[in-house]
Amino acid sequence: MLDRYWWGNVSRISPEAPVPVVTLDKTSLLAGGAANVAANVAGLGAKPYLIGVIGEDEEATMFTEVLRQANISSSFLVQLKNRRTTVKTRIVAHNQHVVRIDQENTHILSKEEERIVLKKIETIIDEVDIVIISDYAKGLITENLAKRLITKVVSQKKKILVDPKGKNYKKYKGATLLTPNQKEAVQATNLDEHEKNSVEKSGNLLLESLSVEALLITRGENGMSLFQQNKEIAHLKALARKVYDVTGAGDTVIASLAVMLAAGANFQEAASIANISAGLVVEQIGTTAISIEVLRNVFLKQKQIT
Repeated sequence: MLDRYWWGNVSRISPEAPVPVVTLDKTSLLAGGAANVAANVAGLGAKPYLIGVIGEDEEATMFTEVLRQANISSSFLVQLKNRRTTVKTRIVAHNQHVVRIDQENTHILSKEEERIVLKKIETIIDEVDIVIISDYAKGLITENLAKRLITKVVSQKKKILVDPKGKNYKKYKGATLLTPNQKEAVQATNLDEHEKNSVEKSGNLLLESLSVEALLITRGENGMSLFQQNKEIAHLKALARKVYDVTGAGDTVIASLAVMLAAGANFQEAASIANISAGLVVEQIGTTAISIEVLRNVFLKQKQIT
């Protein structure tokens, strides 16, 4: 996705309708969706191979330039004639979102389009240490594609992490780890969001039914909960000092987890770093990728305090 921001200020209400008039000051373009995951991976010093679909339009040209500036290759993207590039345009006034405009096609890939994407994956799968499926329910992650990719990765004894979407989690069965947020986890297990201990119940149900090694449920201001096979649930407190914008926080979480796990960390260690990373990016306005420098500064400050 291409994340486009229009930044401005409001000083009056329109005489034509009871809506604010935003005076545009500047615009910015950023990598969004799975591309933001890749930007976070790159920011942490690892090399991302980004695979996805874009259209044959002006926005696709803009998107590939954004990737170039973020040191992410666009070589593995699939351009489709009958599909527009997904763009989310956010109008922000006085550091507050006023409205978001989405341009997208969300129909699922055809069998031929799916075949082309899988072929792209096959060209680089042997080179990677870990795989991330970032599902935004835009039609790319079909059940067949997800199952084939998970089977392929597991057969190579590599880890595969999934940021899920929707209620059909069966297509993610056998993955290494899932990172749903609290609402998604509860809905996927058909529990009542207000039910007592709904997080613990949904986490344990998903852990068992999907045969995953671990599950990290993100809980906003309540932090995160890590579920592992045959281990106690680990609750991590939220670390953000002040939350300005949660856009892209989930992308930072799964990217941090992947880089840490690929580097040899265990689930608990990786989750701790992901928690710190997420706390840092939500303190920024707009889609923001974490960087190794920012993390290093946090640890240096903590060391100085102790």
